[in-house]
Amino acid sequence: MTSTPKAERLVSAALVALSLVPILAGAGRLTELANGAELTPSNARFFASPLPVALHVLCASVYCVLGAFQFAPDFRRRRPGWHRVAGRLLVACGLVAGLSGLWMTLFYPRAEGDGALLDGLRLLFGSAMVLSLVLGLAALPRRDLVGHRAWMIRGYAVGLGAGTQVLVSVPWFLLVGPPGELARALLLGAGWVINVAVAERIIRRQPTGPAFRLWSASSPRYTRSGALASQDRNDA
Repeated sequence: MTSTPKAERLVSAALVALSLVPILAGAGRLTELANGAELTPSNARFFASPLPVALHVLCASVYCVLGAFQFAPDFRRRRPGWHRVAGRLLVACGLVAGLSGLWMTLFYPRAEGDGALLDGLRLLFGSAMVLSLVLGLAALPRRDLVGHRAWMIRGYAVGLGAGTQVLVSVPWFLLVGPPGELARALLLGAGWVINVAVAERIIRRQPTGPAFRLWSASSPRYTRSGALASQDRNDA
């Protein structure tokens, strides 16, 4: 691994910072629900069924913050038990966040300014997030660390989409004003697409040879891929 501890800390800090706006917006929503704010057309659906949005906000917040530290090799070397313990919580929170987001898309009344295209994008990327986490988990019994890491990066990229959507949408608000239904769908969709594209670039640049396996030695249970394990058995 060629990254330095300082660079890893900067990346983790940037990922946490990218999560702050949606986390703060979610905290505001939960405060609104807890304090019994005045009903409006924009929040009535949350008061009618508060559990899904509460689960989504809490689990997505934990998922985004924890995930920022899961892919830092130096952090993992210094705290070898962190990755497994935090990973279990990360996957649980990610699945709840993804599934609750799908539920809200399917069963909450559509918000003003949303349309069928945005609903379709939410269902597409929400399903992709859940599927990525499931496939990442499924790679562990096969000792496929490379596949596990790739699917977890994809799932995290989708989960962090709300942060990138803010960055994409702010220039539009400043230059054009509030987006219409189509523009809003395209802006939010662009946030997910950008994250997925970055994730795929990172995955393709990941080392998979001896250096990667040496870095993975802090997790001996999952150090080797299925092919290497088979080779070891044959050599024995």
